[in-house]
Amino acid sequence: MSTILDTIADYARARVAKDRETVGAEAMRAMAAAGGKANGKAFYDAVGKPGMSFICEVKKASPSKGVIDPVFDYLSIARAYESAGADCVSCLTEPKWFLGSDGIFRDIRSAIATPMLRKDFVVDEYQLYQAKVMGADCALLICALLDTATLARFLGVCEDLGLAALTEAHDAQEIASAVAAGARMIGVNNRNLRDFSVDLGNAARLRELIPPKCLYVAESGVKTPENAAAMKAIGADAILMGEALMRAPDKGAALGAMREATA
Repeated sequence: MSTILDTIADYARARVAKDRETVGAEAMRAMAAAGGKANGKAFYDAVGKPGMSFICEVKKASPSKGVIDPVFDYLSIARAYESAGADCVSCLTEPKWFLGSDGIFRDIRSAIATPMLRKDFVVDEYQLYQAKVMGADCALLICALLDTATLARFLGVCEDLGLAALTEAHDAQEIASAVAAGARMIGVNNRNLRDFSVDLGNAARLRELIPPKCLYVAESGVKTPENAAAMKAIGADAILMGEALMRAPDKGAALGAMREATA
């Protein structure tokens, strides 16, 4: 029985095939190589700095919640995050279920200096070259979509391009794969991408499996300052926050409350 993740991944493959018709793989690779390396170090440094770091997400919708922000003034949202001191900004580019786009990412990239994560469902290294071309500092790699050998290869591509990589895992087997592949930054998702259920305890249960040398990002389900404090207590280096900030009328105040709870 196929899952939501399977369906999104199949659509991602179709997107890549269509994009290749416009810009071939070799042309995209050449574009990615032009202009020097991406600034992945800035992303790693922002996550690894002393104290809790916050990766603040820009997204219009999700499969589990539908449309989160009907107005979606994404430039104002990104600028509000930056003004409030977000350490990094994540932007969804998946168009069908999250209503994102590469164009939205590029617009935000041109408007802010904060390190940026291109958040999408990477099933082909072509998407990593795309991420570099659109100005990303970091790409998301989801263990549930990639076997260990493919993950290691994609991590190598990111390294060659200068991109940081956030390697996302949901269970012990996926963390083992991420570690074996050489991930430097592992995100434990409290949301199960197969059915989109959320268990905030997931990040705590899996914490001990993350090697000390790896940066540790807690993802999904952090809605309150108390939730953020719990992620600090288990030793997370950063929290990736989306829906709670997207729904907050005053995003600066909401982020400030999270920072205060993790100070």
